[in-house]
Amino acid sequence: MNAPAQTPLQLRDIHLPAPPDFWPPAPGWWLLAAVVLGLAAWAGMLAWRRLKIRRERQRVMALLEQLERSSGEAATPEFLAQLSSLTRRLALMRFPRHEVASLTGQDWLRFLDSSGGDGQFSEGPGRVLAQGPYVRELSDDVDSRTLTSLVRHWIRRNTGR
Repeated sequence: MNAPAQTPLQLRDIHLPAPPDFWPPAPGWWLLAAVVLGLAAWAGMLAWRRLKIRRERQRVMALLEQLERSSGEAATPEFLAQLSSLTRRLALMRFPRHEVASLTGQDWLRFLDSSGGDGQFSEGPGRVLAQGPYVRELSDDVDSRTLTSLVRHWIRRNTGR
């Protein structure tokens, strides 16, 4: 009896699985994308806020220059009212509304001092801003140049430059 001739076994080559698809990405990539988008949105909001404050600062400084040119040396109640309005306008943009909007008189001056006035509003030449806009005639010791210089200093300290 002759044994049948054995044929060698034909094995097929190993087949590797297909590489993973590009889409959908793994959960880690989704998390990374969410973090990156969140950071980009946050940075965008900060940049937008800074741009807005810078533009407002430029407008306020231009108005201050115009007011200074038109007033000359003499400070009038109208000049003081416009100066106070400029500071309040910027303060409302820079600080929370509930902290600034209701302040008047000495409270307003103390706020200006605490936010960059270094005591010059409640104790120095800036104290005239509390009552100056409401009187008919000002005393002769009110210097508009010193006052606008003080307000300019306050604006620069509160706009980051």
